[in-house]
Amino acid sequence: MSNEQTLRDVADERGVSLGAAIDPDTLRRNPSYWKTASSEFNLLTPENALKMGPLRPSRHTYDFRDADAVVEFGENHDATIRGHTLVWHNQKPDWFQAWEYTPEQLRAFLRDHIHTVVGRYHGRIDAWDVVNEAVADDGSMRRTVWSDALGEEYLADAFRWAREIDPDVDLYYNDYGADEVNEKSDAIYDLLERLLARDVPIDGVGLQLHALGDWPDPDSIAENVRRFQDLGLEVEITEMDVAYHRGEAPSNPLEVQAEYYRDVVDACLEAGCETIVTWGVGDGNSWLRGFKDFGERYTGDPLLFDDRYEPKPAYHAVKDTLQDQ
Repeated sequence: MSNEQTLRDVADERGVSLGAAIDPDTLRRNPSYWKTASSEFNLLTPENALKMGPLRPSRHTYDFRDADAVVEFGENHDATIRGHTLVWHNQKPDWFQAWEYTPEQLRAFLRDHIHTVVGRYHGRIDAWDVVNEAVADDGSMRRTVWSDALGEEYLADAFRWAREIDPDVDLYYNDYGADEVNEKSDAIYDLLERLLARDVPIDGVGLQLHALGDWPDPDSIAENVRRFQDLGLEVEITEMDVAYHRGEAPSNPLEVQAEYYRDVVDACLEAGCETIVTWGVGDGNSWLRGFKDFGERYTGDPLLFDDRYEPKPAYHAVKDTLQDQ
């Protein structure tokens, strides 16, 4: 039996949260998956099971079985749990049609959803992505069923409703494409600054860091982390994966990928961001392989473990960085 430290061992020693998004079906049927998830990561987040669509099979029914499976797995293996996500414009229930509701009814619907879900996991989930991807790529407020009916106020309401139910859980705004200093992250900074000025209970910002084809600059990521921290917010990397444009990978793709993981982890730790979550456990379960459009555009090998859950060069790069810091 090997005495070599796992990635989780090193993260624990360093005081860093190193996590992965978890799929309950794979967790149930693949021993290599759950063994890797439990032994290599000290933070887990349900990949899809806590999104509104999977949770709400019918108008008056919640199905918590998949979410419970991930949360219980994390609890059984002494892992921190992040909840993802309470309010999003995608993955709504198939039966949900916003035009069937008045704005006040839609507000009551969203409040009830947040109260029910946060309440179920009170004291068990350590942080929530309360609102996900409310800002469009050009920095404008994204038009969604929530913003169309309730305006920007739905963000403030969502955070306040979550805080009503759990005074101790950490509440995050989460988004993609805003990892470095750019037009979108500027807009998110301005949005969160406005909300904080109104005493909206926001504890942190999640930078997804899907590095797909065009990889954000690590130095700019660090600068971005610091400015959000200056607002009084915690910053976490919440959905990291690293892929190439199809047909544009270098001759040594795994080594270049590993070096990028190393640079990002090093920059984040230096800036004081000490939670980094990868969006999946191994390449075989990457979301990039399940979405045709993305799978056609990007390579399907973005994570720290390969299809057989063997550590890749990126795994060793992250581990070495944690040991060296």
